[in-house]
Amino acid sequence: MGRVLWRSSLIVTVILELVQFCICKHEEVATPPLPILPLPTYSQLKWQEREIIMFLHFGVNTFTNREWGTGNEKPSIFNPSGLNTSQWASVAAEAGISLMILTAKHHDGFCLWPSKYTPHSVINSPWKSGKGDVVQDFVNAATAQHIDVGIYLSPWDKHDPRYGHDVPYNEYYLAQLQELLNKYENIKEIWFDGAKDPKAQNVSYYFSDWFSMVKGLQSSINIFSDSGPDVRWVGDETGTAGDTCWSTINRTSLSIGDPDIAEYLNTGDPRGTDWLPAECDVSIRQGWFWHKSESPKKLSDLLDIYYNSVGKNCVLLLNVPPNTTGLISDTDAHRLKEFRRAINTIFHHNLAERCSIKVSSQRGGKEGVFGPENMLDSDHLWSYWTPKEDGDEKDHWIEIWSRDGNLRFNVIRIQEAIGFGQRIKEHEIYVDGKVIIKGTTVGYKRLHRLDEDVGHAHVVTIRIIKARGVPLISSIGLHFDPFWHSRLTVATK
Repeated sequence: MGRVLWRSSLIVTVILELVQFCICKHEEVATPPLPILPLPTYSQLKWQEREIIMFLHFGVNTFTNREWGTGNEKPSIFNPSGLNTSQWASVAAEAGISLMILTAKHHDGFCLWPSKYTPHSVINSPWKSGKGDVVQDFVNAATAQHIDVGIYLSPWDKHDPRYGHDVPYNEYYLAQLQELLNKYENIKEIWFDGAKDPKAQNVSYYFSDWFSMVKGLQSSINIFSDSGPDVRWVGDETGTAGDTCWSTINRTSLSIGDPDIAEYLNTGDPRGTDWLPAECDVSIRQGWFWHKSESPKKLSDLLDIYYNSVGKNCVLLLNVPPNTTGLISDTDAHRLKEFRRAINTIFHHNLAERCSIKVSSQRGGKEGVFGPENMLDSDHLWSYWTPKEDGDEKDHWIEIWSRDGNLRFNVIRIQEAIGFGQRIKEHEIYVDGKVIIKGTTVGYKRLHRLDEDVGHAHVVTIRIIKARGVPLISSIGLHFDPFWHSRLTVATK
């Protein structure tokens, strides 16, 4: 009996120790580090993941061969004989575009929807005998292709006589804004800018009222302007962000239409109190509206733009203007498809996935959930590697080891887990101990396209030199771009 009791007591003791061990092990699982404010909203994160979106400049300028209309154009000139918004959406879908933004009204004041607040619209054009609605057709076609939509309503209106009179014009503008957002639902981005001829009449835009109206009508919409509040202009129309590009900035330092803030918009501010990521707008052609004399940019130029926008922590807004028939020209559609195919070719294979990954340290130890394997999965927002924060340790690094010493690449990709804030201030990249890149910010995505191909590399080291807090790296990649310094690039010129 005593032996039985002793065995029972031993079993109970062992079970209790196992339970206690499990509890301790559970308690030892490391928690995520604290975020570094400010942080992006859900809609800002979804916007960032789009990477490339489309602008469509279309209106009376399409038929007058102008970039800026006079405001005196007769609605009768707007008559696209073969307008087919389904073709626009199909072109966008084939190019992997998830958001299209239409110029519902440009500076000339002509409205592509039948606004009840002005006769200067499609209602007085011969297109569909005045019963057409380009905006509605656009929304329907995009929705059918599961593409989100946005609209641009120019603040500058060269046609309406109320322009130059603050209160009447702002009442008119707000009326049209309300009209659009009530009639067309699920708008994901609305575009405001400060474009205006310096010689034009002076008028104060009530931007705060406009923004409040937008959020009241459709709360999940992203508002673009020089000062956000959700997306900022990058400060140029070449599709080029700064080599340093923070998603953070101080909105109190921004004034819409002020040319003196272009550099600040281009780089952002590491001490910024607002999360306001940059959007890079550029046209596939030289002009924003379609002109018969123009052709689309070369593939090599578009890839340059991609690396200088998406590759520098921004979203690329690429304008593809419909022609006088009302279609996206075949040459533009072909170039856009070629552009998407090239991007897919470059980034389809990640050579780092075939390598061994070593890191300086790991938060929570090797049994934690913040290991280097997170940098090779498909989650680029919430899955990440982060080092431990012990004492004065500031030398954080990642090593990518080739298993056969035969790595060939010319593009290096780094991504931060920006849901916890943007952190990296400076970083360096080495190949077999030789420094090849000295960079600054990373953000959602940083692409380093090398001047020369790297062949037969053994180890690539990414070193974080300075950061706001501990770095959180969501993804890394080594890629080969066959269009860079290749015969194919020359052939497409």
